[in-house]
Amino acid sequence: MTVKGKALVTGGAGFIGSYIVDELLAHGYDVRVFDNLEPQVHGALRENGGRPEYLSRDVELIIGDVRDTDAVTRALEGVDILFHQAALVGVPQSMYDIRRYTDINALGGATVLDAAMNTRGVRDRLRKMVVASSMSIYGEGAYQCPDHGVVAPKLRPLTQLQQHRWAMECPQPGCGKVVTATPTTEEKPLQPLSIYAIGKRDHEEMFLSVGRAYSIPTVALRYWQVYGQRQALSNPYTGVGAIFCSRILAGNAPPVYEDGGQLRDFVHAKDIARANVLALESTTATDHAINIGTGNPISIADVAWTLIKEMGADRDGMTPNVLNEFRPGDTRDCFPDISLARELLGYQPQITFAQGATELVGWVREQRGLAVDRFEVAQKELRERGLASAP
Repeated sequence: MTVKGKALVTGGAGFIGSYIVDELLAHGYDVRVFDNLEPQVHGALRENGGRPEYLSRDVELIIGDVRDTDAVTRALEGVDILFHQAALVGVPQSMYDIRRYTDINALGGATVLDAAMNTRGVRDRLRKMVVASSMSIYGEGAYQCPDHGVVAPKLRPLTQLQQHRWAMECPQPGCGKVVTATPTTEEKPLQPLSIYAIGKRDHEEMFLSVGRAYSIPTVALRYWQVYGQRQALSNPYTGVGAIFCSRILAGNAPPVYEDGGQLRDFVHAKDIARANVLALESTTATDHAINIGTGNPISIADVAWTLIKEMGADRDGMTPNVLNEFRPGDTRDCFPDISLARELLGYQPQITFAQGATELVGWVREQRGLAVDRFEVAQKELRERGLASAP
């Protein structure tokens, strides 16, 4: 197979990044990975000088920090395609580990761009940049009011949450009617509600603006709730699917905030990877920020039920643990309109949540020694900091 180009994937040893690596290899690209093997995700792997088993041996792995200009510059040597995936993940954790999240995410992204644009040969050689953004930058999704049409409410007031009025209400003065969630398009005003979300907005805006200035085709992809194999099963701030599976495996019911009716879109990491390569090879997506999901919303309670049944825990009487508690800053409903991804990328999600859940559970069963339920520890920490309501 003819090599199509040399791609650098920052964060390429992580959950999503490693699937992008696989997809690039399958499409004939030479791939280099730059990753710090974050202990919260990879355990003692960095300390022991190892590499993730799932990372292809055909890939060069450079272990380094995205804030280290010299290390990033070395990683960029000979590269003509840049995928920036490196970031600390975890919305709740970002709200108390503020400086570290800002340092690694926002300044790390700036360091990568600075090294690329100011290194002889790299800037002129780069022919495409693709950056990972997030649905979290929207804050609340889009809604329809029976009287006022499409509205974009802001964060629900604390007094409303304390009264357990979970549904979103119309923000127009004097209205207050319950509104219906509708698909969120890329045109919705951004409202990042966490330090993590602010950092992802920074990534998107920095890469797109630098791409425009230097005439380097650049695309930002706004990921929805990504799940699949390779997620860190002992990180209590990772994705909902991994947290729920770790709880169920430990014999504990998955915790569901509010009433469980929150709507999200769960997209498999393999579909995310396909979207990234489509963005690379697209000639029409330049300078766009594009939603990547499935377009099929599902409630958090239904996610919990699906995983309970897949793991057979329903036979033991397990049901979702609906907490009727809340975390200030959580959004109610947010799911994407993926029309632009279909139009500009030719993207079509291939894995339904039912299919992906079966695969995820099969993998989780093989990870018993690695899946540690740390939800209670994380919950206690958030409550002590006022970032989760008391029972």
